[in-house]
Amino acid sequence: MSFGSRLGIGFMRTIAPLPLPLIRGFGALLGRVLHTIAVPRRRVVDTNLAVCFPHKSEAERRRIARETFVYVAQSWLDRSWLWHAPEKVVAGRLKVVGAAQEIDEIANGDEPMILFAPHFYGLDAAATALTMHTPRPSATIYTTQRDPMVDEWIREGRTRFGNVAALNRVDGIKPVLGGLRKGGLLYLLPDMDFGRDQTIFVPFYGVQAATVPSLSRFARLGKAKVVPVVSKLTPEGYQIEVLPAWQNFPTDDVEADTALMNQRLQGYIDTMPSQYYWVHRRFKTRPEGEPPIY
Repeated sequence: MSFGSRLGIGFMRTIAPLPLPLIRGFGALLGRVLHTIAVPRRRVVDTNLAVCFPHKSEAERRRIARETFVYVAQSWLDRSWLWHAPEKVVAGRLKVVGAAQEIDEIANGDEPMILFAPHFYGLDAAATALTMHTPRPSATIYTTQRDPMVDEWIREGRTRFGNVAALNRVDGIKPVLGGLRKGGLLYLLPDMDFGRDQTIFVPFYGVQAATVPSLSRFARLGKAKVVPVVSKLTPEGYQIEVLPAWQNFPTDDVEADTALMNQRLQGYIDTMPSQYYWVHRRFKTRPEGEPPIY
């Protein structure tokens, strides 16, 4: 473990009790600084926005890019209170809205359910909001961090409330399906590029994008209902919208299911484009013969 990691985690514990407007204000300042100095990452964001929103003006895309860096910083600093503040404080800043039937099933049901949670910046807040008020076993899949101290901190934060298991991506599908078949919840974030071996190519904003087909496969193998969860930063904390369960999903066509997932994700993103995780190189893996985008 590094001294820097220890210092960083200590800093997050220190700011956890501060008023939310102060934390958010610091995040806004940090985000503007990062937009200025993190040039390689800014180029990734700018490229993603140019590819996905060619119809928007350059000025509009610049505004979205500046805002997305602010949301990156604010959501990161918010992990201080999500993972260290008293439970009452955390609960008071998380508001769950949306489909009443699905919200009740998340809390009280016993049928397998996958929560499709795209990479909006509030994804950790949404997971906390939905698991802290249910006795149901739930699981999330994560990628191990290089620093063991940071890895433990993140894992403990994400499993702080509720009956939550943090499954390592390298452990495969057995523990995932085992949890679903026992009537558990799976908090799934499949909208990323994990390389050619783990993905298939389907359209995302009209561009062939390497996409993990796990939502369709896990839903079929686990006989699970799919419920989308869209998280949004607000001045008061986070609003977590639970949408109605998808009907006639999954099908026997994994590629069509995954394309539909991306299509519906676009609709969610279009309502708040600044809050989506554009800092990820979403198009880094290209179809054979296609030139690199970045």
